[in-house]
Amino acid sequence: MFNSREYEWSDVKAVMAGRLVTGLRGIKYSSKQEKEALYAKGNKPHSIQKGNKTYDGEITLLQSEYEALRKAAGGDVLDASFNITVAYGNASKGDAIVTDTLIGVEITEDNTEWKQGDKFQEKALPFIFLDKKAL
Repeated sequence: MFNSREYEWSDVKAVMAGRLVTGLRGIKYSSKQEKEALYAKGNKPHSIQKGNKTYDGEITLLQSEYEALRKAAGGDVLDASFNITVAYGNASKGDAIVTDTLIGVEITEDNTEWKQGDKFQEKALPFIFLDKKAL
């Protein structure tokens, strides 16, 4: 039997600084590596040389979730270092559960923006991290 079901936002769970994030509005993270073609004799590359890897992302939280993170960080999220574990999938619906752990996450910018008519506050916090472990 063919299962065409896709992963859904409702199946995403994140644990940050040791607690389940219920006010999660979005998360994105990426891994990048410097790569450069190595040329020698001729006009085609001989190999691809690899350099440093970098890891970054952004987490979007409701204000109440941000306040809990700020409290756990001792008052300033820019001073904290923690792991974020993201899992997605629903085994009861036949999904394979995918888990990524972002190691050594540090927030790089703490911004606040309010606009007339806002019904809630949403905080987008960019971050960098040291490594990603997939399970």
